[in-house]
Amino acid sequence: MTTTDPAAMTGLELIRWVQTERPTDIPSIGHLLGMRFDEVAHGRIVISLDTRPDFANPLGTVHGGIAATLLDSAMGCAVHTTLPAGTGYTTLELKVNYIRAARTDGQTLTAEGTVIHAGRRTATAEGKVLDDQGKLIAHATTTCMIL
Repeated sequence: MTTTDPAAMTGLELIRWVQTERPTDIPSIGHLLGMRFDEVAHGRIVISLDTRPDFANPLGTVHGGIAATLLDSAMGCAVHTTLPAGTGYTTLELKVNYIRAARTDGQTLTAEGTVIHAGRRTATAEGKVLDDQGKLIAHATTTCMIL
C-alpha cells in the first residue's frame, strides 16, 4: 500500500509521481490497458500502449474505445497537470474523430494531449493518437469541469 497522499500533490506532481513510481496498488484504467506516461509537462502529456488481441472489435482491429480511452486519458491528464493540490476534474464532453483502424498485433499507439484553455471552472484540451508509423489513428477535443 502506498503512503503517498495524492490529494496533497499538485496535478503535475501527481502525474510525475505515477510516471516514475508506477504504483500498482492504485486501481486505474492505465494499469488495466498497460498505458505508459512517456512525457509529462505542464499542460502536455504523452501516453502510449501496445495493442493486443483482446483490444479487438468484431472486425479484428483495435476497438475505437481504446483510442477514445487513450485520448480521454491524455487530454484529461494534461488538464490535471495545470491544477493545484486538492483540485480535481471530470470530463464533460469528449469528441473523437476516427481516421483509420489500428492493428491488434502489438503495435505501439501514442496519444498526445495538450491543454488549450485552463480556467477556474472549465478547461479544454486537444489530442491525437498515432500508430508506430506516425500515422494518425484518431484526434479529439475535450471539455473538463474543474472540481
